[in-house]
Formats: sequence, structure tokens, C-alpha cells
Amino acid sequence: MKLPGHDAIARQADEHLVTHRVKLPRKVVERPIRQVAKRLTLALLVLVATAFIVYADHDGYTDNSDGSVDLLDAFYYATVTLSTTGYGDITPVNDAARLTNIFVITPLRVLFLIILVGTTLEVLTERTREEWRLNRWRSALRDHTVVVGFGTKGRSAIQTVCATGLRKEQVVVVDPSSKVIDAATADGYAGVIGDATRSEVLKRAEVHRARQIIIATQRDDTAVLVTLTARQLNRGAKIVAAVREEENAPLLQQSGADAVITSASAAGRLLGLSVLSPAAGMVMEDLIQQGSGLDIVERPVVKAEVGRGPRETDDLVVSVVRGHRVLGYDDPAVGTLQLTDRLITIVRATPDAKVTPDVRPIPRD
Repeated sequence: MKLPGHDAIARQADEHLVTHRVKLPRKVVERPIRQVAKRLTLALLVLVATAFIVYADHDGYTDNSDGSVDLLDAFYYATVTLSTTGYGDITPVNDAARLTNIFVITPLRVLFLIILVGTTLEVLTERTREEWRLNRWRSALRDHTVVVGFGTKGRSAIQTVCATGLRKEQVVVVDPSSKVIDAATADGYAGVIGDATRSEVLKRAEVHRARQIIIATQRDDTAVLVTLTARQLNRGAKIVAAVREEENAPLLQQSGADAVITSASAAGRLLGLSVLSPAAGMVMEDLIQQGSGLDIVERPVVKAEVGRGPRETDDLVVSVVRGHRVLGYDDPAVGTLQLTDRLITIVRATPDAKVTPDVRPIPRD
């Protein structure tokens, strides 16, 4: 395998050295400028309402300078009152004005302060809320899927898995780029910012409690290091990794990957098939795209199918999984179906056509 020297790996790790943070998906909120504009507008409306309330009862107030309260004095009084400055130069002098101050002006003052101070309070409490959410998220996260790398390969892989029934809440994306993690959280996935070759980053993604791990990094050497680290943290998870060069696939398997997909070779084979038969290429692309057209689905054998041949079932069976072997439908070793077998079938995509999870590593013959 073509691996860079230790110095190159160290430099790469330094470039990806960022604060290891977990970002949870959240609902789309308004832009900060729009939020501030709304709050300032509401505060101005409260100020104007207070000023007109005071002016409507201006006979109940006295001004130390000239004794009367006009509209400008009403706005001045509303401003210093709502801001709790209170110079005392304009004061209520009769019972009606004082009652208005108690039951109207004071609540407006509280509302005015809440509007202006609300943003500051929200910032102060954000860290506490975020820590609470993270702790609740970690305690509830079990048997989830970790995706290392959210580029084209990682995004397509997790979209395919989610099309078969996996909930987005059960997916954690790990990537060193904060922009990539922002895109993942916008799609509804939880994200961890950091270098996945570091064990502390994978621990933040709760890799040790994951059911399956998808490794879709941009470099083959990074994929090897991530696979080694992930397998060390979780001995029982199913690890599927993608590599660019076919000669690196055996090293990924030796590092602990249950399945290795050579992206360049797979794309090349699909290109060659499309050249020979564009229709066949379209069918193959349809098969590997879950949720539309035809889907490849793995399911267990039902009792009614036990004792029958693969071609005697209602579905189009292409392979039979028996133990650790994957047998073709026409393999004489299949014989009749057994209750412990699993079938690889081609079905029309429907909401009910789901892949039954199987966490066992199944090496091919």
C-alpha cells in the first residue's frame, strides 16, 4: 500500500486539529439580524404605547420645569421609565396616574426589559442547554451508525441506508470540516467535528456503542488509520470502508473492515457496463439507489418458504446467505431453503420494502 511517511501523517493531523465538538441537528431558525430587528421593533412599539398612555392621562402628571406634560414630555417619561433610569423630574400626582403606573406602566417596563435583555439571557443559558442536550443524546444513543466523511461517498451511503428505514437520529457524522458538519446537521444528522484517526474524536461519536461504521474518507491511508482505531474501540460493529485504489483493499480488511468497496473500480465497472449496454447500466444504477424503482433487499426466510427452492418463492431471489457463505440462486449447494437462511432479492421499491439489519460479518467466498 502507498502510505506517506510518519511526518506527512503528523502534518495532516496538525492541519485537522480542531476543537472536538459535537453538534446536534436543530430546527431552522431565523437569521440573527431578523431576530434582533423583530425585538427592537417590539421594544419600540412598547415605548410608543407607553408614551401615548402617559399622554392620554397627562393631567395626572406634573413636570418640574413647566408643570405641564406634552407629547414630547410623555415620550421622555416613557423612555426614562422603561429603561429604569427614573430622573424624577416628571411624576404622577393623582391616584389615576399612579394606578396606571402600577397596573400598566410597570408591566410594560418589565416587558421592555425582557425584550432587550432576552438575547443576553439566551446567550448565557445556551451553553447549559447544549450540555443538557448532549448528555441526553449520549445516554439515548445505542446501536447507531457512524459515518466518517460526509463527502459524496459518505452522503450517498447514508442516504441509501436511511432509505431502508434507518432514522436520522441514529446517524452520527464525523468530519474535520466545520462547514461539512454544518451541512450534516442541516440534513438532520448529529455531527462531530474532528480528526477521526484520533480515538477521542470517535469516542465523542460513541463509536464503542455503534452497530455499524461507514468509513468514506478522501484518502486511503486515512481510511486505514480510522479503521484500526474504530476496530480497537468496538470489536463487534460492522465496519464498511471505501478505498480508491484496489491494491489497498486487503490492508483495509486486515485492519478490521468487514467489507471494502473500491470506489474507483466500481465506478469503472459501471462505466464499462454502460458502454456495452446503456440499459443494463441504468438498471444497475437503479438497483443500487434505494427507495426508487427496483431495490436489492436482504430478508430472512419465512416458514412458508422452508423446503422450497430459491425460484419457488414469490420474490426474485438472486442469492442465498447461509451461515458465512453467499450462494447464487442456481448454486447446487443451496438445495432447498432453510429457516436460518437469508435471501437477497430484487423487489419493487415500496415503503414496506426494508432491509432487515444483520450485524454479522459475512465474508464472501
